[in-house]
Amino acid sequence: MPGMVVFGRRWGIASDDLVFPGFVELFFRVLWWIGTMILFTYHKGHFDCNGRGVLHTFLVGQLVVLALIILSLCAIIYVSAQGTITNPGPRRSMPVLVYLRAVLYLPELAWACMGAVWVSDDSRGCDPATVGSVIAAVVASWFILLFTALGVLFVFDPLGNPRPQPAAAEPLGVRHMESSEGTQFLSTARSLAVKVWESRLRLLCCCLPQDENQRAAFSSIAQLFTGFFSDTDLVPSDIAAGLALLHQEHDKMERSRDPDMVVPHSPSSPGEDLETELEKAAHCMQFAAAAYGWPLYIYSNLLTGPCKLSRDCCGSRGAEYEIVGGDHLGCHFSSILQSTGLQYRDFIHVSFHNQIYEIPFYVALDHKREAVLVAVRGTLSLKDVLTDLSAECENLPIEGVSGACYAHKGICQAAGYIYKKLVNDGILNQAFSIAPEYKLVITGHSLGAGTASVLAVLLRNSFPTLQCYSFSPPGGLLSKALADYSKDFVVSVVLGKDLVPRLSIPNMEDLKRRILKIVSNCNKPKYRILLQGCWYELFGGDPDDFPTEMDNRREEELSQPLLGEESLLVRHSSSYHSLASDDSPAHAATHLPLFLPGRVLHITEDGPSRRSCFSTVRYRADWSNEMNFRSILISPRMLTDHMPDVLLRALNSLTCERPYSLCPSHTSVVP
Repeated sequence: MPGMVVFGRRWGIASDDLVFPGFVELFFRVLWWIGTMILFTYHKGHFDCNGRGVLHTFLVGQLVVLALIILSLCAIIYVSAQGTITNPGPRRSMPVLVYLRAVLYLPELAWACMGAVWVSDDSRGCDPATVGSVIAAVVASWFILLFTALGVLFVFDPLGNPRPQPAAAEPLGVRHMESSEGTQFLSTARSLAVKVWESRLRLLCCCLPQDENQRAAFSSIAQLFTGFFSDTDLVPSDIAAGLALLHQEHDKMERSRDPDMVVPHSPSSPGEDLETELEKAAHCMQFAAAAYGWPLYIYSNLLTGPCKLSRDCCGSRGAEYEIVGGDHLGCHFSSILQSTGLQYRDFIHVSFHNQIYEIPFYVALDHKREAVLVAVRGTLSLKDVLTDLSAECENLPIEGVSGACYAHKGICQAAGYIYKKLVNDGILNQAFSIAPEYKLVITGHSLGAGTASVLAVLLRNSFPTLQCYSFSPPGGLLSKALADYSKDFVVSVVLGKDLVPRLSIPNMEDLKRRILKIVSNCNKPKYRILLQGCWYELFGGDPDDFPTEMDNRREEELSQPLLGEESLLVRHSSSYHSLASDDSPAHAATHLPLFLPGRVLHITEDGPSRRSCFSTVRYRADWSNEMNFRSILISPRMLTDHMPDVLLRALNSLTCERPYSLCPSHTSVVP
């Protein structure tokens, strides 16, 4: 940080990012130089074969070029390791070294061509080992040149063109682009950024059919990404270093916490109903997990799953149930039968149709709980990801709810799609005509949990007794008014440090603020932060006590936007302002706050956070408050805690009153 500026543009890599790639290339170059020197010394400079002059020149030139490259790499590694993330001053000479290294590609290319010509025309009669060595050198040269070209494409920043800089006399943090020229530049830059993100999304989703929903989703997501990334000059390695620092800082805070301290929980639900809700949640989670179809079933049953499904797939039972969408071999439906234990006749409607804002679901009769059960599938396709990322707010007016009513746009659209199917197509009427005394239960996991919660809000007035069990729902889902309204009929279940229930635009802004603050205060070089962070993640130990520059800088300096001059768009940034104290007026939400739905049941693990593979795991469950999920917790388990099979195992272990032994892929529950 900031992004390195060479060849007249900013790149997606910083001047302190060349330590590791430089060291890797240096290792191979040194071995290459030693091998070439051994070959040259073995022949003592005299070769008894055709083209001996060309071969002699090639080897001598190879030694010289490799020696120059090795010297340049040593200089690059040394300079790149200097300074800190926000102090690039000691690395001022890095652009010159990059230019020098780029120039050395020209003689290397020439010598690779010379070696190729010698092998094809003048290598007759030469020692096979010598010919093989030259061929290896030529192939290695072309491989490195190709790898370098791919690296350049990888770090190329389409938005890195030179841009006008603010006047030096203008103080940081108080710049306003109020002139017509400044306003025009800002508008042009934003428009360019949106177009770039739309192009990236189209390239990523090139296999999807083009339709109006996709274009609208691309535009919405591009606007979101532009607004989030445009006010910082962070490169990916800066973010990785910041996440490593935040994880260790959080672990230090947890270890220093008083073990007898009681975590406050929401009194929204009496303690005596906890066991009952856990049993209902464990039962509903089976249906929510089953909605993922055969991929999750095979993943959860690696030894027996394929054999069980192979007996049922390709069966022709189309007349016994109604299936919409693609399930060509019937494996999805067969896995649902295996997971839920229901019969064919218990299913009213099964839809595997999947488009943007249109996600699979099924409706079945749950005779054990006497319920008409609607289960919505979570994210399992690129189209679902686009639905997830359409995260701006959309109005969701509900009769009888006072206050602002809005929710996640993509999930609102998905819930509206299922609502129309259930109500307008008469699916619920058909179900209740078969079992009129049953109650309505809606469930889902992840994206399916958010959709199920919004769907429950939409159906609440028509079905006053309905219940919804939402497993690992997205954090940025409902406005405060709707979240409070849903407490009467929605139960959200969250496991450990799961990222998704803490994921919202305000929370991401808060994470960006914390990353900026911690990397700006740390006075260790980035390569040391990343090395020690990787060691800590893999092998544990005590969190590193990274020193800061706080003692060497005035406190008021830390409230200034350290990266302001190098921002992609020169404008006020909530992230920079929030480097000040948290109670600063500048620390104000720039996005509408969204919350988890309903009452929140938080499952955590008793015992140490790190344990052996086959150690015993014990869980505890408590009612929590949605405000406890207003910050993203950095942990290796923040993603695996979200897996539906892991959550199902935790619920089963709680309801069966027995611990579960989990191995690395399942050790995702946190204290």
